[in-house]
Amino acid sequence: MKGTIAALVKRAVSVLQDIPVDNPVGEARLLVSHATGVPVDRLTLELREPASEAQEAALEALLTRRTAREPISHILGKRAFFNHEFIVTPDALDPRPDTEALVLQALGARFSTVLDMGTGTGAIILSLLAERPDTTGVATDLSPAALKVARRNADQIGLTDRLTLLESDWYAAVTGTFDLIVSNPPYIALDEMPYLGRELSYEPRMALTDEGDGLSAYRTIIDGAAARLTSDGWLMVEIGWKQGPAVEALFHEAGFQNVDIHADLDHRDRVVVGQKG
Repeated sequence: MKGTIAALVKRAVSVLQDIPVDNPVGEARLLVSHATGVPVDRLTLELREPASEAQEAALEALLTRRTAREPISHILGKRAFFNHEFIVTPDALDPRPDTEALVLQALGARFSTVLDMGTGTGAIILSLLAERPDTTGVATDLSPAALKVARRNADQIGLTDRLTLLESDWYAAVTGTFDLIVSNPPYIALDEMPYLGRELSYEPRMALTDEGDGLSAYRTIIDGAAARLTSDGWLMVEIGWKQGPAVEALFHEAGFQNVDIHADLDHRDRVVVGQKG
């Protein structure tokens, strides 16, 4: 089936297996779809169709990027997260399935206003606003480039009128109070950075590490949360899977009540929650 869509898929699977990646067949279909313009859900129907030289060249260029361990979401320019597809660029942290645990915990709380600290692509707050049509939100980030990505996603999903984006060093530019504060802050310790996978080298460093012990962002967020929460408001943060006890202790030290640690779908500690005392 040389020169067909099927041959492109076979070629992509072979290259991806050699890298290797976790799901070579799934990634191959995504890359072939991107190279040919054939929707993923139609690839099976188009397998016997001829592939042009331009499509073959486009696929080879994509495979070269993937072989260099560029994240597939960066190559495709998008990532499925929760119930939407988000624009992804190297300017903002790529939203990952683990973070959906934070969204699910937040949706278990009552809120009409929400603050997302270090929003990146906006995936967390936009997922929350989309599920709660009567809510409004504020999202902050220190990176103007990341805020542009969040704005594009808000426009794409149709939530611009309910979201305010602020360039801010944590609470510095934030005013008012909120029923819910959420954050997926940089939590990788500096001494862990050399051991990260190559794909993370494509992510903005400031979204990965605090250049310290991995807990400094939590200290800032937790210490300032009470002044920004309404009575009985909730603070919820994503954590690294080993950080549960340390972050839980910070919540207790700050006077939060109903503090708890919740796991992600892989049964690893992923979210710490607490209610204003």
